[in-house]
Amino acid sequence: MTALDPTEMTPIVNRIKRAQGQLAGVLRMLEAGRDCEDVVTQLAAASRALDRAGFAIVASGLRQCIVEGDGPDSIDTKKMEKLFLSLA
Repeated sequence: MTALDPTEMTPIVNRIKRAQGQLAGVLRMLEAGRDCEDVVTQLAAASRALDRAGFAIVASGLRQCIVEGDGPDSIDTKKMEKLFLSLA
C-alpha cells in the first residue's frame, strides 16, 4: 500500500480529533458518575467516528493504489482484506 496523501487526510484527522474530544468527554462523565445511558451513548459515538475514519483511510489507500499502481491487478487483495477485517 502506498503512503497516504496528507491533503486527503484533513477530514479524517478532523474526525479523529472529534472522537478524541468525545473520549475525553466519556472520561469526564465516568469520573463525575454520570448516567450509564449517557456514557454509553457518548462512547458509541466515538466508536462510530473511529470506525468511519478507519474505513476512509483504507478507501483512500485503495484509491491511491489503483491510481498510482498498475491498476486493480496490482492491489494486494489479501492485505486489503486484512485491513478491512481489522476494522470489523
